[in-house]
Amino acid sequence: MHTNNATPSAVGSRFTADASSPSVGQTGVHYEIFVRSFADSNGDGIGDLNGVTSKLDYLKDLGVSTIWLMPISPSPTYHKYDVTDYYGIDPEYGTMDDFKRLVTEAHQRGIGVIIDLVLHHTSIKHPWFEEASKGPDNPYWNYYKWLRPDEIKRRKLATRDITADSGERNPWHAVRGAAYPERYYGMFWSGMPDLNFDYQPVRDEVFKIVRYWLNDIGVDGFRLDAARHLYREFEEPKNHEFWAQFGQVVEAAKPGAYTVGEVWTRPEHIAPYFRGLKANFNFDLQLMIAEIVRKENDTEDLVEYLSYVHATFRTVNPQFIDALLLSNHDQNRIGSLLHGNIDQLKVAANLLLTLPGLPYLYYGEEIGMLGMKPDEFIREPFLWDIRERDKQRTRWRRGRYSTSQTIQPLAQQQSDPNSLFNHYQRLIHYRNNHPVLNNNLSLLSQSGIRQKGVVAFIRQNGSDGQRVLVVHNLTKKSIDVVFSPTEEWCTAIVFEGAAGSSLNSDRLTVPAYSCVVLK
Repeated sequence: MHTNNATPSAVGSRFTADASSPSVGQTGVHYEIFVRSFADSNGDGIGDLNGVTSKLDYLKDLGVSTIWLMPISPSPTYHKYDVTDYYGIDPEYGTMDDFKRLVTEAHQRGIGVIIDLVLHHTSIKHPWFEEASKGPDNPYWNYYKWLRPDEIKRRKLATRDITADSGERNPWHAVRGAAYPERYYGMFWSGMPDLNFDYQPVRDEVFKIVRYWLNDIGVDGFRLDAARHLYREFEEPKNHEFWAQFGQVVEAAKPGAYTVGEVWTRPEHIAPYFRGLKANFNFDLQLMIAEIVRKENDTEDLVEYLSYVHATFRTVNPQFIDALLLSNHDQNRIGSLLHGNIDQLKVAANLLLTLPGLPYLYYGEEIGMLGMKPDEFIREPFLWDIRERDKQRTRWRRGRYSTSQTIQPLAQQQSDPNSLFNHYQRLIHYRNNHPVLNNNLSLLSQSGIRQKGVVAFIRQNGSDGQRVLVVHNLTKKSIDVVFSPTEEWCTAIVFEGAAGSSLNSDRLTVPAYSCVVLK
């Protein structure tokens, strides 16, 4: 076993038991990794856990505070969102010793590790389902949701509306060759049967899994897949109740552990999930950022929208964390949505990293990787260097969108001061060292600035009242921003996204495609 069990002294201060150290999520920037595509350590063409470990120094240099690994447990599919063993590591990615070493090495660099926990469904090849599918008398039958065809028809449950996260219209599936008539419910696909959270033994098993990863293995929290869909929409209060219980179990197992939910719906329907989950992704904001950056004008009234969202969340949990993103493993990459326009990609980065909340980078976003659905093409290999020199580029599939011809590999961007990578790195490092920008719980308020092509807002700490004004120029021309009387307190520029900004009494010049932070 080649793992060092990290002692508290070896671990970054963010991971000690010291009550004054911030929990994962309250500060910093998170980074989502599809392990298969990230870095290959053994030359088999498939990204692996040792590959991730080998890139921790890169991630630390970039300024990342926590990594989120997409599913790493055994699974019959390339994406691993249908688990066959919740306690294991898929052999394609390595061993449990490899994973423990990754966690130890990450912690020694002050980097947290959260993992994707897929509780909504299992694989049909999971032992629970293999047992359950033997028939109604099997002890595991009630782990899943079964109905007879006549009952499905009588209750008008035969079809479901297609949603943003599932195109499955006919969610009831028959077990091939079964002697019984019952069908099982699989919202996403016949290969992913939904678990039955009304059955207490299922909850008990899930909480056992949670404690195992937090306490025995040492992860710092979870991203919760399909968190909104444990129950059908008409039973949504049961979802809220389950996640509240889940949050208590997590906090009891590891105080300060982080949870972030995949809940894609309107803000007033997301809010109740903050009873149990510390963070939830803001998918509507993601769509909005792409739209206003592409149009180079705030047609959506971003700050007004976010103010409404935050007020809604605050009614349920004043300590809510708004998880921000530009794209992820389920969405077209921001690089492609903005047609590879580096100036606009810098504007998107400026917004992501200055708005209140916890920013998530999808691997490769910092070098402008491209990708459009289907999913395989938004999960292409990370480009560390040009192909001849890239010993760790994965080969599980050839890039269709992200190739050395379409984007500059990282090695080239690192030596180019004007590259997207260097823009991200500089912005993240500034954010990490700023008492307001790095406070993911800081408050948003409107500024008095109302100009075409401009997004402006104030961020303020609730604790000490420190505040900054952030002004974004979305356009290709320099803009003279005129202050209203409410900005009189702004007397100094403390950060500029690009050289050339200036402040003269009530007038601020912001260069094209840039942002300025003032105090």
